[in-house]
Parts: sequence; C-alpha cells; structure tokens
Amino acid sequence: MCGRYVADKAIEGMIAQLKALNPVPVAPRFNVAPTQPVLAIWEDAGRREVHFARWGLVPRWVKDPRQFSLLVNARAETISDKPAFRDALKHGRCILPATGYYEWQTGPDKRKQPYYITFANDEPMALAGLYTTWSGPEGEEVDTVATITVPANDQLSVIHDRMPVILRGDEIEQWLNVRGVRAQEAGQLALPLEDGALKFHPVSTRVNTAQFDDEGLIAPVTVEKPQPPKDKGEGGSGQLSLF
Repeated sequence: MCGRYVADKAIEGMIAQLKALNPVPVAPRFNVAPTQPVLAIWEDAGRREVHFARWGLVPRWVKDPRQFSLLVNARAETISDKPAFRDALKHGRCILPATGYYEWQTGPDKRKQPYYITFANDEPMALAGLYTTWSGPEGEEVDTVATITVPANDQLSVIHDRMPVILRGDEIEQWLNVRGVRAQEAGQLALPLEDGALKFHPVSTRVNTAQFDDEGLIAPVTVEKPQPPKDKGEGGSGQLSLF
C-alpha cells in the first residue's frame, strides 16, 4: 500500500534529468493524497512530458467514475491480467517523482503509527505508475494514475507487507519506453528494492489528515515502543516486535 507521499523541490532535479519537454515549477507538497492532482511523467508518441493527473485510476471503459472504486494502487502480481490495468501496462506507463512516502505500522493495540520512508542517500524517488485518460459523455477528459506495489522487502516488512515499486537509472527509461519495451518486459521491472536501500523514521499522526501539508510532517517523532509479549510457555511464538 502507498497512500501518501511527499514531492518537494528536490524532484525538479529528477524532472530535468529525465528531459521532459515541458518542465514545470514544483510547489513543495508534504502530504500528497488520493484524488488529488499529482505530477506524473509519461511518453506519448515519443514525447516525454510532465502532466497533472488525478491519483486514483479510472479505466477508459468506466461509464460513471462515481460508481467505480478508487484504484490508488495496482498490485504488480496482477497488473498484466486485471482488465483495469492490462492496457495501461502496455501503453500507459508513467512515473510519479517523489522524495519519500508514508506507511503505517499497526501496533499490538491496533493503533497505526505513520513512518516516513526515503532513499538512504536522500535521492528523489521514481514511483512506478500506470495512467489512463478517462473520457466523459460530454467530451471531458481526465488523466488518472495509480502507483504500483509489490511485497515489502525484509527491511520494510516490519512496517507494512507492501511497498511501492521504485525505479532507478535505466529501469526508469525502460518503464517509460512504451513503444520499445513490451508490457511483459516492463512488468519484470516491478520488484522490491533491496534491503538497506531505504531508511525510515516515525512521524506525527498529523499526516493522517490530508488537510495538513507542511514540512513538519516529515520530522522524526519519538514513539513508545510496545512491550514484548509475555512468556506463554511452550505455546509462545518466541518472536519479539522490532518496534
């Protein structure tokens, strides 16, 4: 699951490196949420451009988006089979530039603690995504996107069982090259990052509210670590929580 992310001024460098034909000024955002407009980069007829799209994919064949479930994330394991994503994997691959993302860890008391996750070297991230352009009955057109997720690596699994697909280097070029790289080949790029590539720290639960959007959201906070479970004798699991 990837339900919130950060895109501050650092993504301008990534946009420049990717040589989009229409670079745009970046307004720093620290709590990008589903249904909001997001910056996405894709190629159409060989032209690589920056677009604004709604986060929450709506397939072309949907008649009424109000009666269709919001598709914020697409599981990498099924994108080549699901009708909602199959065509987009062939013709509508994109990336969403980010500087980090949030994920929530569910504690023993069922409370959810948000964490901010970034590259260990603080470089910007290229979140792999899919896009479609939905056309309405009155001729209106809306670009929509979904991020792609995979099972979390060991490092991130202590927080959540899923993580976004984050592309690097030539992987980005292959993902965006919808004319030269087939869907099957592109799908093979959707893999978890290796352990140690990312770092994370707990942040304020203010991030739970989309109306909050300030740099303070990514500041580390101190959280009380849950106590290890009491010894249950031979029937106990013998495992301790890392947080």
